[in-house]
Amino acid sequence: MRVAAAKKAHDPVVLDMAEAVGYTDYFVIVSGASTRQAKAIADAVSQALRAIGAPPARAEGEREAEWILLDYLDIVVHVFTPGARDFYRLEALWSDVPRVSIALDDNDAEVSRTG
Repeated sequence: MRVAAAKKAHDPVVLDMAEAVGYTDYFVIVSGASTRQAKAIADAVSQALRAIGAPPARAEGEREAEWILLDYLDIVVHVFTPGARDFYRLEALWSDVPRVSIALDDNDAEVSRTG
């Protein structure tokens, strides 16, 4: 999340998908203000995870950059423009799954589940 935040991603949401689906444990959803910013966020996340030996199993939507999906198997990262996020409404679609609250500060992240 820090990598996305450094690229000015906004409205971060983490959904605990472990009990809802069999293909991933978490959805990480963030927005960029434009396609250019969404692409920069997705590129930064991908580069940071590649640097620690975790390339995505699949990446989609990078050309259009309205909705970029980075699939890391246990975690799926969704980077949206505001219009695409409003249209697809993943948070509403998965409103019954717990949200994971992540509070970032200068030292560590605090993680808690809600829902």
